[in-house]
Amino acid sequence: MPGENLSRDEARSRAGLLSVDGYEVALDVRSAVGEPENSAGPRTYRSVTTIRFRAGEPGASTFVDLVAPAVTAVTLNGEDLDPAAVFDGSRITLDGLAAENVLVVDAQCAYSRTGEGLHRFVDPEDGEVYLYTQYEPADARRVFANFEQPDLKAPFRFEVTAPEGWTVWSNREGARAEDGTWRFAETAPISTYITAIVAGPYHYETDVYERELPDGTVLRIPLGAMCRKGLARHFDADDIFLVTKQGLDFFHEHFDYPYPFGKYDQAFVPEYNIGAMENPGCVTFREEFVFRGKVTQASYERRANVILHEMAHMWFGDLVTMQWWDDLWLKESFADFMGSFSMVEATRFTNGWVTFANNRKAWAYRADQLPSTHPITADIRDLEDAKLNFDGITYAKGASVLKQLVAYVGRDAFLEGARRYFKRHAYGNTRLGDLLSVLEETSGRDMKTWSRSWLETSGVNSLTPELVRGEDGRITELAIAQDGETLRPHRVAVGLYRVEGGELVRYAQAGVDVAGARTLVPELAGQEAPGLVLVNDEDLTYCKVRFDEGSLETLRASLGDITDPLARALCWSALWNLTRDALMPARDFVGLVLRFAGRETDIGVLQMLHAWTRSALVHYVAPGWREEGGRLTAEGALRELRAAEPGSQHQLTWARFFASVAASDEDLQLLGGLLDGTAKIDGLDVDQELRWSFLEPLAAHGAADESAIAAELARDDTASGKRHEVRCLASRPSAAVKDQAWAAVVESDTLSNALVEATISGFVQPSQRALVAPYASKYFEAIERVWAERSIQIGMDVVRGLYPALQDSPATLAATDEWLAAHTAAAPALRRLVSEARDDLARALKVQERDAS
Repeated sequence: MPGENLSRDEARSRAGLLSVDGYEVALDVRSAVGEPENSAGPRTYRSVTTIRFRAGEPGASTFVDLVAPAVTAVTLNGEDLDPAAVFDGSRITLDGLAAENVLVVDAQCAYSRTGEGLHRFVDPEDGEVYLYTQYEPADARRVFANFEQPDLKAPFRFEVTAPEGWTVWSNREGARAEDGTWRFAETAPISTYITAIVAGPYHYETDVYERELPDGTVLRIPLGAMCRKGLARHFDADDIFLVTKQGLDFFHEHFDYPYPFGKYDQAFVPEYNIGAMENPGCVTFREEFVFRGKVTQASYERRANVILHEMAHMWFGDLVTMQWWDDLWLKESFADFMGSFSMVEATRFTNGWVTFANNRKAWAYRADQLPSTHPITADIRDLEDAKLNFDGITYAKGASVLKQLVAYVGRDAFLEGARRYFKRHAYGNTRLGDLLSVLEETSGRDMKTWSRSWLETSGVNSLTPELVRGEDGRITELAIAQDGETLRPHRVAVGLYRVEGGELVRYAQAGVDVAGARTLVPELAGQEAPGLVLVNDEDLTYCKVRFDEGSLETLRASLGDITDPLARALCWSALWNLTRDALMPARDFVGLVLRFAGRETDIGVLQMLHAWTRSALVHYVAPGWREEGGRLTAEGALRELRAAEPGSQHQLTWARFFASVAASDEDLQLLGGLLDGTAKIDGLDVDQELRWSFLEPLAAHGAADESAIAAELARDDTASGKRHEVRCLASRPSAAVKDQAWAAVVESDTLSNALVEATISGFVQPSQRALVAPYASKYFEAIERVWAERSIQIGMDVVRGLYPALQDSPATLAATDEWLAAHTAAAPALRRLVSEARDDLARALKVQERDAS
């Protein structure tokens, strides 16, 4: 819509003119149930907003944001405005402002099916309707009229009229009045994007957190956790409350600023686009964190990390908020870092830094090598830029750099800086310099130079050991070579490893400040020459680790013998980066996984190795070796599955991996037997989620038809089952099926966001390259129209998910370049997505060439 993409310049101008004193928002969502009055258009609800604000220049003009099908009435300072004249579909123009203003907007807003705004979900299991909001970065305007930018904070009062029998939650405590309307206490000053409404017949459990504060008062925080009624039997609220209390203890202990938002509800909601959202007092999570079947400890660790990530936002992001999306890192990088930091120190997941090194940083390394890479402090011109910058750089690279910062300034100085930052800027908005100034105070370090190197430049450095051995077998000289466009200061630990009693163990370590292109490590001169040099031991910095040739030979022979799980994870990550950079053949990486992954003790690392192996087989091995590589991988996965301890999480992980690579008639026959009970593997509980994991490859290879999929849905006629069914149906190897799936996603907007995602996932099957080849040209013909007509979330899903990466040839690369050259005026965010996909394809072709050689 015109004006829907708010620019940074417009936001700055509006913030310079206005101060917002408060919002009163009244929603009537009784229309969420029953048949809509106007079935020809979107299902709508009434939204009435009163905004009290001041203008620094009386007589000036501004606009208020609202994306809605219709506006019934607009009143400014008692004067009725003509909605047709002032509302253009995304903005309401306001002229002739007074020094103090009262604006009332009465609108018909639309329920969402894309997870943006007020999302409406109908549970196929029981017909119940559930609502929740998701706004980041700027979708509150789909629910109520507002000034949609983070630096115009204000207190909010919400009231919601809901169907009989529903419960409604918001950011503050509320209750249902005699007139049937839920009314909530006024919030502290917060940004629009973190306000929240959750409504429906949710299953709800409660607890309480108490803590004595230093002044002797007792802080009491009511806790709540909710999910759909259909998931209640799987809901382990006790574990959620345990991690919540451990997190609140940790943050109170280290931040010295009491949780400022009253209650703490956590809602696990359906069809959620992201992992979670830090709405103060009413955090929302994707309901996949309610586990329907057996999962590994890695899944529980991931959930704990997300719970703590969102909790860290209560301070980093909600209490103190970035001024504009340029400084998104001020909340996301800190939350990503603090999520792991608090999890390792306060919960049972003490190996969280291993997962961080192996999983989160892999996301950052990929993002930082794309053409769209950007500094952690980014240049965000508008809201479309902002939406795409919730990426591996803002989250995982930023968190990695903060881990380096803690090593640089010291833990105590870092935490004291955070404490001063909260107290100095509570309920306000900040920029980069506000944080740097407190860290300079507490550490005595020059933070501006550090910031220029780490926060204001892009790209990842590689650190390579250079080893000189003497005739006596000892180290004569050890240096670290650094490359990259920007050479940065790195505080690292360098570890030396050797084989002792069949184990690869560290026998010496030295800390060093890497600076410039080459740095000596004099402390390790004279040590016995190692089998392995690990230049980022303990994972203190953000870099790509390289190896000298001797270390590579040691890893080829003894990778599984490394006793330290973090060191082992770092070596795996480094080997994957060597593969992606075409410095090691992809089939060599696959061979290392088949040889050593069965000995991996950390389940999260094992799952990451499986994901990397699938990527290698699909994108990186030479086409002529794909079939053999897939066969060897399936054989190895089945061997490890049979060898794993019965009933163990390793057995479950190998079962899922085997299903994902199964292709031969024998493999598929085994999967079918495990489904129908004619085959068995001791200890393997084929629960409902695992059944779907086995059925999808059967469907994709033509070994399970529509009737088999329908029978499985009959066993699991739930919302989750429906998503699995849609994925399996779209995965079948039929031209008619692919036409239908393509039309459902690209030519129609009737599917919800979750079913769009499931359809795309089923459509793109690596075993069906020839079948989907005709859609490569259709993709380039459709994406600009899709981007213009659909919501940004669905646009992103389509542009990313349907890019013809399986047509990995120079011809596809050329077609991508032709599209980019012919569409220079296309939306910058759309061009960014296409250029990222193009870069991934170019990398794949280069890595395939290396593998073939």
